[in-house]
Amino acid sequence: MAGFFDIAGPVIRMLDAETAHNLAIKALKSGLVPRPCQVNDPRLKTTMFGLEFPNPIGLAPGFDKNAEAVNPLFDQQFGFVEIGTVTPLPQSGNPKPRLFRLRKDAAIINRMGFNNDGHAAVAARLQKAMPYKGVLGVNIGANKTSDDRVEDYVKGIEKFHQLADYLTVNISSPNTPGLRALQSGKELEQLLERINAARFSFQDKTPVLLKIAPDLIDEELLEICEICMQAKIDGLIISNTTLAREGLKSSYTNQQGGLSGEPLFEISTRMLARAYKATSGQLPLIGVGGIATARQAFDKLAAGASLLQLYSAMVYRGPHLARNIANDLANLLDRHNLADISAVTGINNSKWL
Repeated sequence: MAGFFDIAGPVIRMLDAETAHNLAIKALKSGLVPRPCQVNDPRLKTTMFGLEFPNPIGLAPGFDKNAEAVNPLFDQQFGFVEIGTVTPLPQSGNPKPRLFRLRKDAAIINRMGFNNDGHAAVAARLQKAMPYKGVLGVNIGANKTSDDRVEDYVKGIEKFHQLADYLTVNISSPNTPGLRALQSGKELEQLLERINAARFSFQDKTPVLLKIAPDLIDEELLEICEICMQAKIDGLIISNTTLAREGLKSSYTNQQGGLSGEPLFEISTRMLARAYKATSGQLPLIGVGGIATARQAFDKLAAGASLLQLYSAMVYRGPHLARNIANDLANLLDRHNLADISAVTGINNSKWL
């Protein structure tokens, strides 16, 4: 596996970032990406939201926006895969170029703008892919030109609740103007009220998570945590990309869009730790942002996460990354004399506060 990426990686990175990404999806669909050995350590298994995960390393949305390579991605040993973001109507997203590699920072800037094929096309692909080889999440969003963005999320719940193991409400992308306003106070309460009215009308109660931005001040984060606890949302995903640019060394630093990759690690982990403390560990958290090694994964769990997601690090370290981190996490459990992965959650929360 490593040999494959050692050869293919430098060639792929000679292409512009979005072309390389599309080529990676095609390679996965075609079976051209070798499958790594399975991760079989039972200590990595965890149960959350009533779902069983073989390991805590998930694929973040944005990689497979349109559910084109769901089962091949499970073959890469992800503990779970989240597709999307998907909007009710297809949309082309923002003008190109809109995806930039910051190699010196092991980071990415994107301003994709929820480019996707829409509910109908993505739902059809998911139906063909069933039964999935693992836990599948669907990340839902609102169309840029929508007159009622909350209704777009309700439509997402209605369309995908029977096709997804869990649903993520993405109100934190910086690339759709005005979207992040849905994170605040009354707007968030009204959004979750309408989402709950839709989800509780179904018998299957698919878990619903909320994905938030890393650029919130403490008062905003505390308000979101309180509202989510009251609304009985199943969990928070912390976090989306950041608008911050401090300390970057690469070109493209001035490009507009959300920053992901290693510079996001500390920002997102500190927010994760604050959310864990604010909810007294009672609200499950998925930690996202800057994970490239097992040590970083361990630290994110120790700050308060129960599950993890990555994406940007694969650009620099290859498709085998989930398997490698999972295996190395098992070694860290031995080193810290911990019985299983769930024992890591929150054990070093105070370090990040």
